[in-house]
Amino acid sequence: MIASLWNLLVSVAIIFLFVMWFWLLITVIGDIFRRSDSSGFAKILWILFLLLVPLLGVFAYILTQSRGMAERQAQQVARARADLREFVGVSPADELEKLAKLKATNQISDDEYQKLRARVIG
Repeated sequence: MIASLWNLLVSVAIIFLFVMWFWLLITVIGDIFRRSDSSGFAKILWILFLLLVPLLGVFAYILTQSRGMAERQAQQVARARADLREFVGVSPADELEKLAKLKATNQISDDEYQKLRARVIG
């Protein structure tokens, strides 16, 4: 009974680690193709490294390129947010106007207004 429970836990842990590594691999490959500061040759070298030594390649890329990955992800999120605002038709000025109305009617406090205003502007 205990041996089968142990086998189950080990199997679940192995599956979890595999899924986590696969997710990291997809994230790294996506970042490699998204980069505009890297040449095509450098991208090919990274992909070959990931194919030849997958686990080490993922960790090497994350260790050497993590700052750039975070910046590119933040830029992508900002572009997606701007595209969504454009699609929906809500501008930051509209949101600030709504916040001002909420503050004028005392539906939100001054602290809440400042936090929300900073989020809209930033």
